[in-house]
Amino acid sequence: MKRPVCLLIWLLFLSPAAGALGPGQTGILVNMDDPASVEIGRYYAAARGIPAANLIEVRIGRPQAVLDPERFRRTIWRELTRPSRHRLQALAVAWTRPWKVGCMSVTSALAFGYDETLCAQGCRPTRRSPYFASRSRAPFRELGVRPAMLLAGRSTEAVRRLIDRGVAADSSYPRGAAYLLETPDRQRSVRSVYFPAIRTRFAGLLDIHVLRADHIENRNDVLFYFTGSTHVARLGSNRFLPGAVGDHLTSAGGVLEGGSQMSALEWLEAGATGSYGTVTEPCNFLEKFPNPGVLMEHYLGGETLIEAYFKSVAMPGQGVFIGEPLARPWPRVVLETRPAFP
Repeated sequence: MKRPVCLLIWLLFLSPAAGALGPGQTGILVNMDDPASVEIGRYYAAARGIPAANLIEVRIGRPQAVLDPERFRRTIWRELTRPSRHRLQALAVAWTRPWKVGCMSVTSALAFGYDETLCAQGCRPTRRSPYFASRSRAPFRELGVRPAMLLAGRSTEAVRRLIDRGVAADSSYPRGAAYLLETPDRQRSVRSVYFPAIRTRFAGLLDIHVLRADHIENRNDVLFYFTGSTHVARLGSNRFLPGAVGDHLTSAGGVLEGGSQMSALEWLEAGATGSYGTVTEPCNFLEKFPNPGVLMEHYLGGETLIEAYFKSVAMPGQGVFIGEPLARPWPRVVLETRPAFP
């Protein structure tokens, strides 16, 4: 991973929104040319009570890793821009492939429309997301952004388990731990600048472990796990609680299959409910990766996984979000009596 031209450190977090997205505001995007996508879409609709009117059926051919931007516009984007879709504020995407559209991740192309100012070649910043760290409860209506997340997995059974974990997380108020790792890989550990403030902010709510280590293993209480590495060892030895989130800052974690670095799918395989990875070389700009403090602030502030995760990335155009979007472990705001994050 190359160094960025500059590193802008975001340590100012807004207070979380009091509301959260729900099934009635969430669309399910299904590729009718992919039987697995159809199966996953139906399962998710039933699991979450999503209305049949929120099902969006498209035909984009057999699953491929990369979707051509023009085909994206003619098929998916045309469906999403119909007036009847304007009430939908978020998307659950019932497939693993495609994860990329041109130079963008598929989740960002769905959220913003295909726009090359949201991706970059070389070490350059991109256009910022207005949804970053925002108070918005209705992102499409208020900001023109419709966050999206892939219901991704290596098999339909794996995706069913993912969905079941997300549902099990609801209102569970888990008492677990956050593991914030600074690895010997200095270029991939740039998020360590956030760790002292996170430890102060969330003390008493979670067990916060700030570690200088390559990995953790045999932990049974993982709620948050953020690290920087091309591969994360012993991931499967840990127990992730329902609703848990984990990601590794590296260049190609969003290349979900066939990449030379560890796929973000490994987090879901290990038991996490959500993860993130970049699909094209981002360089190690902090803004192109999840800010753990923003994510934790909004998640513990009562928002769903898709809201908290999407709000945590200032420049999300090159990154793909995967997981169960509506997981909501903390439906009541557990941070309301605490001071705002510095």
